[in-house]
Amino acid sequence: MSPKNWIGIGALFGFLSVALGAFGAHSLKESLSEKAAAIYQTAAQYQMSHALALVLFGLWASQNPDAARSWVGWAFSAGILLFSGSLYALAITGIRVFGAITPLGGVSFLIGWIMFAFLAWRA
Repeated sequence: MSPKNWIGIGALFGFLSVALGAFGAHSLKESLSEKAAAIYQTAAQYQMSHALALVLFGLWASQNPDAARSWVGWAFSAGILLFSGSLYALAITGIRVFGAITPLGGVSFLIGWIMFAFLAWRA
Protein backbone atom coordinates (compact mmCIF):
# COMPACT_ATOMS: atom_id res chain seq x y z
CA MET A 1 0.00 0.00 0.00
CA SER A 2 1.17 3.51 -0.63
CA PRO A 3 2.11 5.85 2.22
CA LYS A 4 -0.87 8.10 1.46
CA ASN A 5 -3.19 5.12 1.99
CA TRP A 6 -1.80 4.57 5.48
CA ILE A 7 -2.21 8.27 6.24
CA GLY A 8 -5.80 8.15 5.02
CA ILE A 9 -6.62 4.97 6.95
CA GLY A 10 -5.05 6.48 10.07
CA ALA A 11 -7.11 9.64 9.62
CA LEU A 12 -10.31 7.58 9.25
CA PHE A 13 -9.51 5.57 12.38
CA GLY A 14 -8.83 8.88 14.16
CA PHE A 15 -12.18 10.27 13.05
CA LEU A 16 -13.93 7.11 14.24
CA SER A 17 -12.12 7.29 17.57
CA VAL A 18 -13.44 10.81 18.18
CA ALA A 19 -16.95 9.87 16.99
CA LEU A 20 -17.08 6.67 19.07
CA GLY A 21 -15.56 8.41 22.07
CA ALA A 22 -18.19 11.14 21.91
CA PHE A 23 -20.93 8.54 21.45
CA GLY A 24 -19.69 6.69 24.51
CA ALA A 25 -19.37 9.83 26.62
CA HIS A 26 -22.79 11.21 25.71
CA SER A 27 -25.17 8.58 24.36
CA LEU A 28 -23.97 5.65 26.44
CA LYS A 29 -23.29 7.64 29.60
CA GLU A 30 -26.44 6.46 31.37
CA SER A 31 -26.38 2.85 30.15
CA LEU A 32 -22.77 1.85 30.89
CA SER A 33 -21.51 0.90 34.31
CA GLU A 34 -18.42 2.66 35.59
CA LYS A 35 -16.31 -0.38 34.68
CA ALA A 36 -17.84 -0.65 31.19
CA ALA A 37 -17.30 3.09 30.62
CA ALA A 38 -13.61 2.68 31.57
CA ILE A 39 -13.29 -0.23 29.13
CA TYR A 40 -14.93 1.84 26.40
CA GLN A 41 -12.59 4.77 27.11
CA THR A 42 -9.57 2.45 26.89
CA ALA A 43 -10.77 1.30 23.47
CA ALA A 44 -11.07 4.89 22.24
CA GLN A 45 -7.65 5.86 23.63
CA TYR A 46 -5.84 2.93 22.02
CA GLN A 47 -7.70 3.50 18.77
CA MET A 48 -6.63 7.15 18.67
CA SER A 49 -3.02 6.50 19.59
CA HIS A 50 -2.70 3.86 16.90
CA ALA A 51 -4.59 5.97 14.36
CA LEU A 52 -1.88 8.57 14.94
CA ALA A 53 0.74 5.82 14.67
CA LEU A 54 -0.67 4.93 11.23
CA VAL A 55 -0.46 8.56 10.12
CA LEU A 56 3.10 8.77 11.45
CA PHE A 57 4.00 5.52 9.71
CA GLY A 58 2.54 6.81 6.44
CA LEU A 59 4.53 10.03 6.70
CA TRP A 60 7.70 8.13 7.53
CA ALA A 61 7.06 5.62 4.73
CA SER A 62 6.72 8.47 2.23
CA GLN A 63 10.41 9.17 2.91
CA ASN A 64 11.31 5.45 3.03
CA PRO A 65 9.42 3.88 0.11
CA ASP A 66 10.33 0.27 0.88
CA ALA A 67 8.64 0.61 4.27
CA ALA A 68 5.20 1.21 2.72
CA ARG A 69 5.13 -2.42 1.58
CA SER A 70 5.80 -3.70 5.09
CA TRP A 71 3.26 -5.19 7.46
CA VAL A 72 3.44 -2.31 9.95
CA GLY A 73 0.25 -0.61 8.74
CA TRP A 74 -1.60 -3.91 8.58
CA ALA A 75 -0.51 -4.81 12.11
CA PHE A 76 -1.66 -1.46 13.52
CA SER A 77 -4.95 -1.72 11.63
CA ALA A 78 -5.57 -5.27 12.83
CA GLY A 79 -4.72 -4.15 16.35
CA ILE A 80 -7.29 -1.35 16.21
CA LEU A 81 -9.99 -3.66 14.90
CA LEU A 82 -9.25 -6.52 17.30
CA PHE A 83 -8.21 -4.64 20.45
CA SER A 84 -10.45 -1.59 20.34
CA GLY A 85 -13.27 -3.36 18.51
CA SER A 86 -13.45 -6.15 21.07
CA LEU A 87 -13.34 -3.66 23.97
CA TYR A 88 -16.15 -1.58 22.45
CA ALA A 89 -18.21 -4.75 22.03
CA LEU A 90 -17.41 -5.94 25.56
CA ALA A 91 -18.33 -2.59 27.10
CA ILE A 92 -21.62 -2.30 25.22
CA THR A 93 -22.83 -5.90 25.40
CA GLY A 94 -21.17 -7.24 28.54
CA ILE A 95 -20.43 -10.46 26.62
CA ARG A 96 -17.15 -11.57 28.18
CA VAL A 97 -15.97 -13.66 25.21
CA PHE A 98 -15.10 -10.37 23.47
CA GLY A 99 -12.44 -9.93 26.14
CA ALA A 100 -10.71 -13.06 24.84
CA ILE A 101 -10.15 -11.33 21.48
CA THR A 102 -8.52 -8.25 22.99
CA PRO A 103 -5.06 -9.79 23.54
CA LEU A 104 -4.85 -10.67 19.84
CA GLY A 105 -5.18 -6.97 19.10
CA GLY A 106 -2.55 -6.17 21.71
CA VAL A 107 -0.16 -8.61 20.06
CA SER A 108 -0.88 -6.97 16.70
CA PHE A 109 0.05 -3.60 18.18
CA LEU A 110 3.28 -5.04 19.58
CA ILE A 111 4.15 -6.62 16.24
CA GLY A 112 3.49 -3.32 14.47
CA TRP A 113 5.71 -1.38 16.85
CA ILE A 114 8.62 -3.85 16.73
CA MET A 115 8.44 -4.00 12.93
CA PHE A 116 8.36 -0.19 12.76
CA ALA A 117 11.42 -0.01 15.03
CA PHE A 118 13.26 -2.60 12.93
CA LEU A 119 12.48 -0.72 9.71
CA ALA A 120 13.59 2.58 11.24
CA TRP A 121 16.90 1.12 12.39
CA ARG A 122 17.43 -0.51 9.04
CA ALA A 123 16.64 2.63 6.99
